[in-house]
Amino acid sequence: MPELKKSHYEVAIMGSGPAGLTAAIYTGRANLEPVVFEGMQPGGQLTITTDVENYPGFPDGVMGPEFIEQTRAQAARFGAEIHPYAMVSKVEHDVRPLRVHLDDGTTFTTDTLIVASGASARLLGLKNESELMGYGVSTCATCDGFFFSGKEIAVIGGGDSAMEEATFLTKFATKVTVVHRREELRASKIMQDRAFKNSKVEFLYNSEVEDVLGTKEGGVTALKIKNRETGEVNELPVSGVFVAIGHVPNTQVLDGVLDMDENGYIVTRGKGSHTNVPGIFAVGDVQDHVYRQAITAAGSGCMGAIDAERYLETLHD
Repeated sequence: MPELKKSHYEVAIMGSGPAGLTAAIYTGRANLEPVVFEGMQPGGQLTITTDVENYPGFPDGVMGPEFIEQTRAQAARFGAEIHPYAMVSKVEHDVRPLRVHLDDGTTFTTDTLIVASGASARLLGLKNESELMGYGVSTCATCDGFFFSGKEIAVIGGGDSAMEEATFLTKFATKVTVVHRREELRASKIMQDRAFKNSKVEFLYNSEVEDVLGTKEGGVTALKIKNRETGEVNELPVSGVFVAIGHVPNTQVLDGVLDMDENGYIVTRGKGSHTNVPGIFAVGDVQDHVYRQAITAAGSGCMGAIDAERYLETLHD
């Protein structure tokens, strides 16, 4: 567990994905000496991604973990104090300065808190699903669709995000099979119609994925699928599988502290990162359920850092 260098900070950051580390870089360069708590998944969702090819500045692409490692080193270079696996367990928001509790019982105070704890993709809970994440299993069509050009793939889910992913993936794949547990899709009519009209999209209803077949060396080869009506189990040959059953923002610890929407995403004010609590800012996927890209998260982290810096200036006026 972390041994904090100070008992009071001007800036504390929850999360260590592109949003949190960008906020650390900017506040570090402003000589604010931020402290970063990386959480239980240091680096966030990019650490389970292999090739990142759509982030500017990397013409040959970059591995997700390598990207995070370089960004973390950049934040440390500018004075960020970074604590791997450290978790914020409670925030006292009605005192000034803010009082923050960590999961090991450590407490400290901070003038500002930048929440960049991200969102986690809902998964099916299969062992091979986790084993093959980044090796044929993905939760982001925009990130990884290109790698499946000319191949047959599957999308798991029946909501709007699943229809959006399936339609998008037809730009690359020769066939996209949507696997859904129920008799009818949950997606809005316009999203269903869009998928139905696409000749590359096929549907398997009343179907449940029992396993993902393949290896890290050879990638995904098939899905083992059970028909929920007949109990029959068959294999669906695919080269990739995209799990699209939603995301869960990592905001539980701030429930009752910050304003959130019905899905748990933090509500920010206007075009910036301000929350309903002065001194607390939200950036990245924790408040963005639309774009969810590394570059938009990084941009949001920059906004949060600048907002925090300007807020600190008001405290010294």
